[in-house]
Amino acid sequence: MVKNFLLAGVSTMAFAAPALAQTEVEFWHAFTGRLGELVAEQVETFNNSQSDYTVVATHKGNYSETLNAGIAAFRAGEQPDILMVFEVGTATMMAAQGAIKPVYEVMADAGAEFDQDAYIGSVKGYYTSSDGEMLSLPFNSSTPVLWVNRNKLQEAGIDPNTDLSTWEQVGDVLTQLKDEGVDCPMTTAWQSWIHLENFSAYHDTPFATKANGFGGVDTELALNSAAQVAHISAMGDWAKDGKFIYAGRRNEGGANFRAGECALFTESSAGYAGIKAEAEFDFDVRPLPYWKAVADEPQNTIIGGASLWVMEGQSDEEYKGVAAFLNFLSSPEIQAKWHQDTGYLPITKAAADLTREQGFYDANPGTDTAVIQMTAKAPTDNSKGLRLGSFDQIRGIIDEELEAVWSGDKSAQEALDSAKERGDQLLRRFEQANR
Repeated sequence: MVKNFLLAGVSTMAFAAPALAQTEVEFWHAFTGRLGELVAEQVETFNNSQSDYTVVATHKGNYSETLNAGIAAFRAGEQPDILMVFEVGTATMMAAQGAIKPVYEVMADAGAEFDQDAYIGSVKGYYTSSDGEMLSLPFNSSTPVLWVNRNKLQEAGIDPNTDLSTWEQVGDVLTQLKDEGVDCPMTTAWQSWIHLENFSAYHDTPFATKANGFGGVDTELALNSAAQVAHISAMGDWAKDGKFIYAGRRNEGGANFRAGECALFTESSAGYAGIKAEAEFDFDVRPLPYWKAVADEPQNTIIGGASLWVMEGQSDEEYKGVAAFLNFLSSPEIQAKWHQDTGYLPITKAAADLTREQGFYDANPGTDTAVIQMTAKAPTDNSKGLRLGSFDQIRGIIDEELEAVWSGDKSAQEALDSAKERGDQLLRRFEQANR
């Protein structure tokens, strides 16, 4: 049903043009599998649509590995033109003076049309400076949702349409699932991102001081408040009772859900591509639950995923090619197709409107959940995102402490207090290095 709205004749027009030397634009990314295929498709479509530039896309490992490869390449003077960096690397990239060329400057220097107001505020805000200038281009932006295996609920005698809006309701359903012998009532991906970072934003609770780091590098973690402790404590109890099955720090639980083993799964909205391709059961995508005991209604979730950073040290012609490619990726047709194929958020309002006009949301109920969840309310200082130095390493600390809760070795309070203490030490080092 989803059409590629780039002109079908564009590629043939490109081939018919005289053979000229093309400027090569090097693009490093972190995608494999279906997402890797879709990136390759975007690159091929762009390359066939014009004859001035050739984008060469290279997979450099997972998010952390890609960031580290980019840093190492810059130090060696071999950096790519475009580097995909996951959202927790934003503060690191902003502090890398002399390593990056802000997107707004790339566009201006290339004379490219670039309307920053066209991008969805809750997405672009993560990647803008304090004066509102876009530093990198949002590429694959997602937010966590609740995936539901309807067949699993029905087999356990539970109405598959049962309300799962609150964690209180989820807890009741997990008990029923466990009582009916379901081995995996619930699992999760990206435990820190979903169950602490997004939990905090969704309940309008600070994850860190200084507006979650947007107000300065002299920030401290605040992830051990009563609300966060209560949520992690409840999940610890569910883990002890076999109602929550921990599968790993990244998306290891996705395989279990896609195989039909788990009833509920908290994961990125971008899980859509894999779930749609592999699941042999009826599934729903629902809003992320919230605790009624903590908030009368949820605020908004925050994004995950990555943005595209332009590296310094390239030629004017390469930067013109970068500008052309980034404008192509932002076009309504390409963005709408990317959103529909992957479950990632459309980064522009025009792409969201086009998707709705094409009838995609009507034909695929729930696929607009992430968009609504992100845009229903104006973000607050607690819910516009995180900008913390050394955050990749801090997430590793959080993962360790959460694993101690799931295994019963620590209480939620002990684990989150320790995560704050250890994480703050890294924040102080980052502050000293970037005063």
